[in-house]
Amino acid sequence: MKKRIIGDSCTDLNEKLKKDLNIEIVPLRIYLGEKEFIDKKDFDVNSFLKEMIDYDDVVKTSCPSPEDYLKVIEGDGSVFIVTLSKELSGSYNSALLAKKLYLEENDSKFIHIFNSRSAAVGQTLIALKINELIDSGLEDEMIVEKVEAYIESQQTLFILESLDNLIKNGRISKTKGFIANTFNIIPIMGSTPKGRIELKAKGRGAKAYKKMIDLIVENAIDVENKVLGITHVDNIEQAKKIKRMIQKKVHFKDIIIVDARGVSTSYADNKGIVIAF
Repeated sequence: MKKRIIGDSCTDLNEKLKKDLNIEIVPLRIYLGEKEFIDKKDFDVNSFLKEMIDYDDVVKTSCPSPEDYLKVIEGDGSVFIVTLSKELSGSYNSALLAKKLYLEENDSKFIHIFNSRSAAVGQTLIALKINELIDSGLEDEMIVEKVEAYIESQQTLFILESLDNLIKNGRISKTKGFIANTFNIIPIMGSTPKGRIELKAKGRGAKAYKKMIDLIVENAIDVENKVLGITHVDNIEQAKKIKRMIQKKVHFKDIIIVDARGVSTSYADNKGIVIAF
């Protein structure tokens, strides 16, 4: 029987992955004041990024509604849905409600919602793992078991070259933000086991990237069988440089680079980098 993969629009992709995964995307919405942006297929990320940089207030996002998920759940085959960490967004709970509503009328369909406990390319890697297991011919329940174990082992790191959104959202004070910007202090954030975000380390300029690589080296397990993913926000050269730095230290099965969609851009901010493995 056909098996389908669905992701919310924080699932970052490149052109190759769009073809290989055949994943269906459910968009989140982003707000700069009263102006709404829908993070769908034809979303102009570069135009949004320019407006976001110039915007002085808080950037807000809105998760898909249960009705949004219901529209893509309908159809033949088993469904596997990957959402943003439920600690960061209501996307997971919307998908759960959509599942409940659908099964009240169609109780024979297999639907599983994965809380990624991550974001951006972390979600992408989970979708890749699902696709790999589907191709191997596993039954639905075994796919769920193996993917949930994969999520348990996954780690996500964020490196933020711009602190503008953290300052606008009140997550760091203007004074601390001014000091960090003045002395080129770059924070390295990471996901907790439950999917929250915490400060892992910080460094000045290029040293921050070295610290991030050190964290990857310290925490990477079973790398020969794992893919590492990099999301970048209009920062492809830095993403390629990081890829080369990692390859010199750790031999992952593969390293992929993807462009940030709108929601990832609003989280990671201008020039931000997200790494998952």
